[in-house]
Amino acid sequence: MATAPVVACPTCKKPVPWLASERFKPFCSERCQLIDLGDWATEAHKIPGSPTLDDAFEDKTALSDPPD
Repeated sequence: MATAPVVACPTCKKPVPWLASERFKPFCSERCQLIDLGDWATEAHKIPGSPTLDDAFEDKTALSDPPD
């Protein structure tokens, strides 16, 4: 029988076996999972790239003068 691969928790780097019984994988705990979620929510984590259409639209409408 093969052993399960082990990954590092993205938050604390603790080893986590990749098993169905590991409820929070790839995180070691709910705490680490919630810390990571909070980082995404506060934009501490971002995916690099150019702004999306929605971002560009919001920026232009915020700076434009209201119609007469």
